[in-house]
Amino acid sequence: MVGPQPYYITTPIYYVNDAPHIGHAYTTLACDVLARFMRLDGRRVKFLTGTDEHGQKVEKSAQAAGMDPQAFTDKVSLNFRDLAKTLNFSNDDFIRTTEERHVRACQALWTRLKEAGEIYLGSYAGWYAVRDEAFYDESELRDGPGGKKIAPSGAEVEWVEEPSYFFRLSAWQERLLAFYEQNPGFIGPASRRNEVISFVRSGLRDLSVSRTTFRWGIPVPNDPDHIMYVWLDALTNYITAVGYPDTENKDYSTFWPADLHMVGKDILRFHAIFWPAFLMAAGLQPPKRVFAHGWWTNEGQKISKSVGNVIDPVVLADEYGLDQIRYFLLREVPFGNDGDFSRTAAINRINSDLANDFGNLAQRVLSMIHKNCEAAVPRPNALKAADEALLTAARELFDRLRADFGEQAFHRGLEAAWQVVGDANRYVDEQAPWTLRKTDPARMNTVLYTLAETIRHLAILTQPVMPESCARLLDQLAVAPEGRTFASLGPDGALAPGTALPKPEPIFPRYIKPEDDDSQKTGR
Repeated sequence: MVGPQPYYITTPIYYVNDAPHIGHAYTTLACDVLARFMRLDGRRVKFLTGTDEHGQKVEKSAQAAGMDPQAFTDKVSLNFRDLAKTLNFSNDDFIRTTEERHVRACQALWTRLKEAGEIYLGSYAGWYAVRDEAFYDESELRDGPGGKKIAPSGAEVEWVEEPSYFFRLSAWQERLLAFYEQNPGFIGPASRRNEVISFVRSGLRDLSVSRTTFRWGIPVPNDPDHIMYVWLDALTNYITAVGYPDTENKDYSTFWPADLHMVGKDILRFHAIFWPAFLMAAGLQPPKRVFAHGWWTNEGQKISKSVGNVIDPVVLADEYGLDQIRYFLLREVPFGNDGDFSRTAAINRINSDLANDFGNLAQRVLSMIHKNCEAAVPRPNALKAADEALLTAARELFDRLRADFGEQAFHRGLEAAWQVVGDANRYVDEQAPWTLRKTDPARMNTVLYTLAETIRHLAILTQPVMPESCARLLDQLAVAPEGRTFASLGPDGALAPGTALPKPEPIFPRYIKPEDDDSQKTGR
């Protein structure tokens, strides 16, 4: 008997030289929504996140804080673990690159690459950006203030000369191009795929994969004067978490290759070029897909600590509501594009899409059922064309969401869901159940049942995005926990007439600015 189809999704592991911000939350949120969606779709999910704790940047940050690097990473890593709990992320594992299991995996991968002749000892002289943990070619740099050289990312680079091991990346140029051609869905979105292919076609140089000028990292096997380049260390986390180097264990054989690595666009090159080359050179399978999303600005301004406009996701959730912010971040901007966080836009989504459209639909339908149907699921009679049309739209929504979410097009899936919300609101106005209560109570029952079934579908399908709110809504429909998966969609899982329903409570309150709230309290 074949078990549930596995699904392995990862966030990038987050660098511990800074506090969590909206960018971290956005990436993990997208992964959380996909993980929840796949679980509801009956798949066996492994959802991984964690922290990247080695490298020169961390060593410098620890020194600046007057702390030992391990104590520093222990403290900051906890902030990311706490963020996952606070924002209701459902990750199955949290990996730290300072863990023994990860050291073991990295050294095993290194040994395999060395034995395959893919790593050799030489010396490195070139430009290195500590902030990016990346090497740059002279042609990529521009002149900055004070005669400094600046990388394309805006980071300062420094000239580094030291002994180094190299990975034979140049030998993988044609094989990578062939891999991209054979796997057109490997990189998303399409614009990012084109960027990567163009970069690889322009020529690849062998990659320095060890450092000797600092100590905070994983020692190179049999040569402890060298530590591993932080990106070789960091990328390996994805196979560490499934038990590598034991490729015969159940987790590795079940979940590798990963279905999706979700990353920010700034680290796509490492994931779409270096990582598949490392894996294929070691005789391992590359992941199935890497998706690079865009960056957020704040009210039109680039986010930076120096400007003081960093967005704290916990503060956002406290102010606007956790599910409301989850919805806004995935609905407002086509996923993969850059987006601008605007308080006005967030409030509009919360008050229009959630409070007015979905929330008001659920509240008025459930209130009418509570008042006019003895607080129980009404018993429908023969359905008319309008009823069938609405139910068909609700039932067809699953296939649309499965396709859109499978392509990481969250905004498209949510647009489709809100088309059904709009259909249901128009249906309420056209059918006018408050009038039918007096003229045709049997028809009123059918209309309210059709609406309750539509709301059931919407609540089940939007659970991955707004898990707490949808759980409360499904509670109000008396849907049992086992009836909340996608297998319960359609007629087979339909609401049973006569089922007692609790008194309805609003799910999505309107957002009222604090000053507006104060003026109302004081009567001004």
